[in-house]
Amino acid sequence: MFQEFKKFLLQTNALALAVGVIIGAAVGKVVSSLVADILMPVIGVIIPGGAWRDLKFVLTTKPDGTPANAITYGAFIGNVVDFVIVAAVVFMITKSLLKPAPAAPAPATKECPECRETIPATARKCRMCASAV
Repeated sequence: MFQEFKKFLLQTNALALAVGVIIGAAVGKVVSSLVADILMPVIGVIIPGGAWRDLKFVLTTKPDGTPANAITYGAFIGNVVDFVIVAAVVFMITKSLLKPAPAAPAPATKECPECRETIPATARKCRMCASAV
């Protein structure tokens, strides 16, 4: 059973996927900390009060005046900022690590303009219709 599990891990790249998920989670934590601890305090200077993640639109209140139901758009904006930064970091890492595939070599054949037969690229005359190419 252990051998089958080992074979599964090696053949399906499950181990590489697991490592990718773990690294992705760690990068997500670092980026969230970057946003929350470094970027947003600077942006918070612009927003009065500085508690931008606590911004909300109150729908209903309790009899004592506290919000009973609210749309917390500040938390949503914070999560969108986190996502955009994580997506940009993943894009840059992927772009730097994955090089584009080399261009395919030119085909060694071409098509005769008269009869549409495939002929060698260096041919000067079609072997089927004898027209000059």
